[in-house]
Amino acid sequence: MQGPRVLIAMSGGVDSSVAALRLVRQGFDVVGVTLHLWDYPDDGEKGRCCAPEDQHDARRVADQLGIPHFTFDRRELFAKTVVQPFVDAYLSGKTPSPCVDCNRTVKMHELLGLADRLGAEKVATGHYACVRDRDGVAELHRGRDDGKDQSYFLHVLRPDQLRRVVLPLGDATKEEVRAEAIAEDLPGARKGESQELCFVSGGRYDAFVGARAAGRVRPGPIVDDTGRVVGAHEGVHRFTVGQRKGLGVALGKPAFVVGIDPETATVRLGEESELGSAGAVLSEAGRFDPDVVFPREAMIKVRARHVAQPGVVQRDGAGRLVVRFHEPVRAVAPGQVAVAYDGTRVLGGAPIVEAIPRTRPDVDRSLEAP
Repeated sequence: MQGPRVLIAMSGGVDSSVAALRLVRQGFDVVGVTLHLWDYPDDGEKGRCCAPEDQHDARRVADQLGIPHFTFDRRELFAKTVVQPFVDAYLSGKTPSPCVDCNRTVKMHELLGLADRLGAEKVATGHYACVRDRDGVAELHRGRDDGKDQSYFLHVLRPDQLRRVVLPLGDATKEEVRAEAIAEDLPGARKGESQELCFVSGGRYDAFVGARAAGRVRPGPIVDDTGRVVGAHEGVHRFTVGQRKGLGVALGKPAFVVGIDPETATVRLGEESELGSAGAVLSEAGRFDPDVVFPREAMIKVRARHVAQPGVVQRDGAGRLVVRFHEPVRAVAPGQVAVAYDGTRVLGGAPIVEAIPRTRPDVDRSLEAP
């Protein structure tokens, strides 16, 4: 007897291909779906998850597994809800997290809607993360492979959405997935992996943003920790907090970007010690599980590849949602997302509005637990 219908997102990569294979083996009625999100008309360089050959590989995998496959054009939605906010964020001196935005506004949102249209009870992806049931409530947890865990990007999903999500690779390592693909001779089994954003060719964020800035790029000064002008730049979109390379100035000692003021287009440099933050103010647009009560001790990541650090998520004296780290955390950048964990469980997260310097006593008082 065939199991319930599951819609699987297929990018043509190894992970989603093996996820589909596992679902077929488990007896589900599997339907493959590829979302066409982006093209590369500018320089001919191919991306990993959006290039035409990857869509072709997804179809070939589906054919080999004997499942139907559909491609849906979502380029306009992706440009509007992911790419344009990415450009706007860099122009405003922030460091965006577009993969979080993509899962929130495009991938999971569209996949759940398509599942309803195609009569599928569940939606599956090749993310390395786990969904677990606790007393009838679906919880998101880290994947077994610490090096590949992608729960950070899925923290936006509500429990009612998680109930419909299947993550076949949550208990696997990348090495096991690759070996499984090769053993089954899946199309693209030996394909390499790209660590760059799917829509930024060659990893040149500054060139990508500059080409789409529509006259909004403003040159400005680069200043040192005393406020002395030590150089000039062609736009704040070329910098991010914590950056050391490509500054365009030489101070005779290591220098890092420690602040960006989009109003005056000023980039401030300083020593590495200035990068430590006592905490961060979070956006109220974030999402935490309904049972999370503040203040809440947690392990907190401030970017996708950050090693989680201990801290407290709480309300400060002004009622703002903040995190307070037990030890200073390096390079906390507005625009990135703080995600809180309790062990392997994802409690939730929110975009970072402002990093709180560890040297401000007024801030330290405002962070005292209620």
